[in-house]
Amino acid sequence: MIRAIDHINIVVGDLERSVKFYTEVLGFAKTKEAYLEGGWIDKIVGLRGVKGRVAYVVAPAGEPRIELLCYVAPKGETVSVNSRANTLGLRHIALRVDDLPAMIVRLRAAGVELFSEPVRVPVGVVQHEEGEKTLAYFLDPDGVILELTQYAHP
Repeated sequence: MIRAIDHINIVVGDLERSVKFYTEVLGFAKTKEAYLEGGWIDKIVGLRGVKGRVAYVVAPAGEPRIELLCYVAPKGETVSVNSRANTLGLRHIALRVDDLPAMIVRLRAAGVELFSEPVRVPVGVVQHEEGEKTLAYFLDPDGVILELTQYAHP
């Protein structure tokens, strides 16, 4: 039986750039950093000669942590279709916020473009105990889709 989500892994092209984005722009806290190399990691990920740097970041409310992993070797590829919402597979991570307009200002100040202005989910589509949902999509520096979500009771 699954107990919880432990972490979410995002493979990044530049670890420092991603840590800066997730901490300074989005407000996560970096908790740890590590270097990964050796037969144990090769075996886990099914690749040979793995060398990687990883940083862990956590939202202010806590876990699950996000694992930002930069492969030094072997280098991966950027697949631009992964930044489209309808591509099969894990497609976005939703981040809950208390002040969506303030976060949008913060993102824009950092040069981040939104897919659109925030959109409120129409009443009756899905009922959440937390209230009505307003959300906005954007991309992180590596093209990973992130969602800002705010709930409010009318």
